[in-house]
Amino acid sequence: MIHETAVISKNSQIDETTNIGPFCVIGEGVTIGKNNNLISHVSITGNTKIEDGNVFYPFCSIGSDPQDLKYNNEKSFLKIGSKNRFRENVTVNPGTSGGGLNTIIYDNCLFMVGSHIAHDCIIKSNVILANNATLAGHVEIHNNAIIGGNSAIHQFVRIGKYAMIGGMSGVEKDIIPYGLYIGIRENLKSLNLVGLKRKGLKSNLINEIKNLINQIFDKNDAIENNIKKEVITNSKILEIVEITHFLNVNSKRGITAFQND
Repeated sequence: MIHETAVISKNSQIDETTNIGPFCVIGEGVTIGKNNNLISHVSITGNTKIEDGNVFYPFCSIGSDPQDLKYNNEKSFLKIGSKNRFRENVTVNPGTSGGGLNTIIYDNCLFMVGSHIAHDCIIKSNVILANNATLAGHVEIHNNAIIGGNSAIHQFVRIGKYAMIGGMSGVEKDIIPYGLYIGIRENLKSLNLVGLKRKGLKSNLINEIKNLINQIFDKNDAIENNIKKEVITNSKILEIVEITHFLNVNSKRGITAFQND
């Protein structure tokens, strides 16, 4: 399962069911689990731990030093879950001491050609980064979010679950769960209606969610006061509960406002 042209450190740990293709380089300290497939020309270095069933396409660079001038060769880590796909030229960096020392990718994500995950990012499950999408350090992407091609996410930004970022966007503040964002330093355009419908929500419930979102982002008062209103706190709608929980977590970058009708 290991091609004769591959260069493998004796101090790496690779399950016998994993395929290591031509001209791959596996560095010291790397641990790779079951049924992974490194197609060819893949570099995996650093203190990188990879679970099961991932696919790495040619010219991925996984676990190389963070692009952070404060990085001082501290022992940091990259943790990758299962069933992720890393297409050609994807780059992923480990953590730094300034961000908890860990970059973490969960399960079943798709990272398209040329996408970049910087140091100390946390990527939950079922996330998609389209071609050349770029995450700065300390970014957090929640489950089922989609980041469009050629988009850039500012450091410390959080992207909520089922949010969608349109192609060629620049995001500098947090995006609430189920939000739809297109542009550079803009407001949220709407709810991610496609994501909500894929989740199985009916039109009447989506309309009710949108009505409550408009109340949360009512410009007559601050968001932190709006989410304390009885109509919001008493809502049993799961998506509203998730959004208010997201808004109650301390934000380092601030919240992207909703574009009210």
